[in-house]
Amino acid sequence: MRIALLSYRSKPHCGGQGIYIRHLSRELVALGHSVEVFSGQPYPELDEGVALTKLPSLDLYREPDPFRVPRFREFRDRIDVEEFATMCTAGFPEPKTFSARAARALRERLDDFDVVHDNQVLGYGMLEIEQMGLPLITTLHHPITFDRRIDLAQTRNPWRRLTLRRWYGFLKMQGRVARAARKVLTPSETSKRDIATDFGVDPARMQVILLGVDHGFVPPSKPRVPGRILAMASADAPMKGIATLLEAFAKLRTERDLELMLVTKPQPGGRTEKLIDKLAIQDSVRFVHGVSDAELVELMGSAEVACVPSLYEGFSLPTAELMACSTPLIVSRAGAIPEVVGPDGLCADLVTPGDVGELEAALGALLDDPERRARMGRAGRERVEELFSWRAVAATVADAYREVVEAFHAERGTTPAPGVLTRTTQEENHRADR
Repeated sequence: MRIALLSYRSKPHCGGQGIYIRHLSRELVALGHSVEVFSGQPYPELDEGVALTKLPSLDLYREPDPFRVPRFREFRDRIDVEEFATMCTAGFPEPKTFSARAARALRERLDDFDVVHDNQVLGYGMLEIEQMGLPLITTLHHPITFDRRIDLAQTRNPWRRLTLRRWYGFLKMQGRVARAARKVLTPSETSKRDIATDFGVDPARMQVILLGVDHGFVPPSKPRVPGRILAMASADAPMKGIATLLEAFAKLRTERDLELMLVTKPQPGGRTEKLIDKLAIQDSVRFVHGVSDAELVELMGSAEVACVPSLYEGFSLPTAELMACSTPLIVSRAGAIPEVVGPDGLCADLVTPGDVGELEAALGALLDDPERRARMGRAGRERVEELFSWRAVAATVADAYREVVEAFHAERGTTPAPGVLTRTTQEENHRADR
């Protein structure tokens, strides 16, 4: 099959969209398919054999100057004007404007692809793609309605609440597009349930396909650093629960020699830096960002304990990656995280999201029990090897493509290109191996 894979932003090492794009595209190519990724900034890191078509936006949220004002010569067309105008009125334009650029690009290349895969863009332009004559399948990692609820619940300032509602205005569009989607892929039963509830998508049109863990995530070859706790999260997003972890860490730090590593780049002067200053733990908290894959794996394997304190996750790839590194975990009993880690206490200890005292007690108990940490790490590694394979993900996604292509052409009374509905030799070999 010839696959167009669309993602409005594809940050390589954090945020599920860029990670999903990289590993799914690589494994689809390994199964014998042709994949071309269409992405806005930040662009993805892709493996050999995967093509990249850049659909540049005005990049209004780039580091180090988010919410920037572009120069006049940067504006190319009305889509750019709409993007800037939406930002100026406190909205988030990227899903809508990227979808318009993607539809425009594909209109000129209808004969180049057999299927189009939308990676949680859910902009109105996605509806145009099927109208133009290309079957479309959609991945929805989780409904962003949860991010909105958590942000609003933690905001007291009336003006800030108003601007937050405007920022999340794109969700009305995403709900409409999701309800019109031919087929929606999602990574967990939790996300499937929440998409049905919040977006009104028919569960019969959704399919759960677990995510994978790259084979480069392996147990450490060096001793773990005593007293090191690690978390991977967007530090200034309330949904990631970093404030809860910082408060629990500060309490533990009064009695123990501990270090907290946060794999993220905080906003200068943001809520995380302010809380660290308030708790007076600046000398014990380190931020790490911009590392390579190999450095990230080494970092994950260096911690005695890792923590995923999120208030909600549609899957949580970092959780599975930490399990692959045999790193013992304490995670929130929130969203799909319990689905990822399995039974409480086997691969991870589960705690109530947002409960500082419970998290503090769980961290202290696990840090004091090296034998249980070792058992937990081994169990996590075994669970990943059994369940989370990107090759298996790609083979199952390819089957979903065929289902969508067949239904699309049946409705139109047309015939797909020869061989599109036939599994590749590599896919058959993969199934035989399993």
